[in-house]
Amino acid sequence: MADDQEKDLQKFLKNVDEITSLIQEMNSEDPAVRDNAVLRTERRLLLTEEDWDEDRCRAASDRTVINPAHAPAEGCGSCADNADEVNTEAFLASVEKDAKERAKRRRENRVLADALKEKGNEAFARGAYETAVLCYSEGLEKLKDMKVLYTNRAQAYMKLGDYQKALVDCDWALKCDEKCTKAYLHMGKAHLALKNYGVSRECFEKIIEINPQLQTQMKDYLNQVDLREKADHQEKEAQERLDLGRSTAVTTRSLLETLSKPQQNPLFYAGGIEILTEMMKDCTERTLFRTLNGFNVIGGNEVIQRCFSTAALDGAEETLCVAVLRLWQAVCSENEENRRVLVLHPDAGRLLPSLLASGALSLRQQSLALLLQLVQTGDGRSLVVSHLDLTRLLEALVSFLDFPDKTATSAMGLLTDLALEERFQVWFPAHLAGVLPAFTGVLRRDPKVTNTSALSQCVAVMGNLSADAATRRQMSASEEFGGACLDLMARCEEDGDPSRDVVYALLGLLMNLCLQPPPLAEVWAVEVSRRCMSLLSSRDGGVLTRAAGVLSRTLPSSQKAVEEAMRTGVVKKMMKFLKTGGQTASRYAVKTLAVCTNSNHEAREEVVRLDKKFSVLRALLSSEDESLAGNAALCLGSCMEVPQAAAALLRTDIVQVLLRLAARDAQKSAVQLNAGIALGKLCTAEPRFAAQLRELQGFEILSSAARRSQDP
Repeated sequence: MADDQEKDLQKFLKNVDEITSLIQEMNSEDPAVRDNAVLRTERRLLLTEEDWDEDRCRAASDRTVINPAHAPAEGCGSCADNADEVNTEAFLASVEKDAKERAKRRRENRVLADALKEKGNEAFARGAYETAVLCYSEGLEKLKDMKVLYTNRAQAYMKLGDYQKALVDCDWALKCDEKCTKAYLHMGKAHLALKNYGVSRECFEKIIEINPQLQTQMKDYLNQVDLREKADHQEKEAQERLDLGRSTAVTTRSLLETLSKPQQNPLFYAGGIEILTEMMKDCTERTLFRTLNGFNVIGGNEVIQRCFSTAALDGAEETLCVAVLRLWQAVCSENEENRRVLVLHPDAGRLLPSLLASGALSLRQQSLALLLQLVQTGDGRSLVVSHLDLTRLLEALVSFLDFPDKTATSAMGLLTDLALEERFQVWFPAHLAGVLPAFTGVLRRDPKVTNTSALSQCVAVMGNLSADAATRRQMSASEEFGGACLDLMARCEEDGDPSRDVVYALLGLLMNLCLQPPPLAEVWAVEVSRRCMSLLSSRDGGVLTRAAGVLSRTLPSSQKAVEEAMRTGVVKKMMKFLKTGGQTASRYAVKTLAVCTNSNHEAREEVVRLDKKFSVLRALLSSEDESLAGNAALCLGSCMEVPQAAAALLRTDIVQVLLRLAARDAQKSAVQLNAGIALGKLCTAEPRFAAQLRELQGFEILSSAARRSQDP
């Protein structure tokens, strides 16, 4: 019976697309399409229905057998034709009715199957995997070609450790859809669990073939296959050495058995662990440590657990804890699988961050050394981000800024590596509230007594993370965090050149914070602008450029900040940037000038005085950089309000330049708008430009450009 059902299902799945198409065509409003579908259905049923009753078939083809009294007279061809026509119409009507009933039943079953799928998903989410399997199975009884039920049930089977059943469901899902990437994903995972590495690899590679956009994710899975295959090979070699009775292998097993003795003196365990650490010289011994359950022997030891959880350690307890950390470093050296097992240990997520913040200096140093080893690979970093308590880890890492030596730099290097991980970047905005006090404390440190290299690295991490809008919004909303930024700027200004790296990183953070709408508090903006103006006297090009960048983003939020900047010579300094600076510095400088000249008449007069024939601004108008060209046009338009300024442009091609800029296609509509406004102000200030504009058919060009910009 089961074989017959499977055979029927295979045949149905093979033709499911054609059957669905026929049903849709039968419901068409077009009679021709509907009639054609009925005829095709008739042929299909006559050819494929194996359970069709033979007597009914004969009756349909020879009506005289059923009702001889109404048989046509011999030789009455027209009567026979009419009977055939009636029989055909009746048969087609029956077929159409049957098809509609099938379609109706399918729709009803779809609703039931969807409800069972949702019920199964709810059970899966709460960890009731057996219940989920039952729900998905009931759904498949309603609708046997619903691939999502197969893939969901396969996932539930894998949670239950039944990988063979998961593979069968994946096969059925692929019969429903040969390009079902989810089926290949679960199949790849199941084969990996069964140590069928080659087949697992093929499944993940097939996903890339079907959907190249999933290449990055599949590379992670392919890397897992490689690592697990390598670990399996290592375990076989280690077991062979143990079976052959090699002395080191036997000694490793003997030491682990000794360390399994309960309630011994801490120094007893410390001595045994130190000997064991010396044994971990090659990959085979490290693998043997894992296969002989070494992580659980050490991690599950009650005396060791008590020592690790004690705040104030005596000498023996500290010696034991340090010995364990050194052992873990030894067994994890060049052994990815050991790193994975250690990080996935139930106590590791809590223990490692707490050891980093321990009151014992030796424990902090050894735990940092261990973490640095764990994150040497991308897989290791991913494991740390996924399984350790990141809030406590970050708090512990920034506390290393108190160290004057390279330890602080190493800790910040570790933080930098973790912050580059995609999973970390997803986690960070959601948990920033818990981490922000620690980062605020970093900004309040005195560069004179802090490792400036490590401090600049930490501030740079904040700057990189603040590129995310959600992170930036939370940072900007914190008055304490903003105030700490200003405090650090002030202390760096006092310290001078030794704090250059810190200033550079801090300016990067401020540039991002200034992007956050609505504008930051005016008092804060004024103070930031004032300090950036003082930095414009620096001889460091990087600091100069970033200071100009911060100015270009703070001045638009505060007229008071503009006035303060004018008093300290902002226009002269920005004009100097435009004449000697690079493209990035010029972009910030011209934006700053555009902001100042738009709201301050003194700024317009000073630009006119410093660039009498507007040679600097005219050169920027021809730039391919839309930011440069657009802000130059805005600045030029504002300067046209200065009496006699427009006359200085009479013998130039300024009208043609602005007209081209206003008419050209641009990604930023503000470029065209600013150019159009500048033309209007130019013609208003000097009527002779209006005549030039008419001669160049400028009004028609501007009108056409305006219509084009309004097109969707």
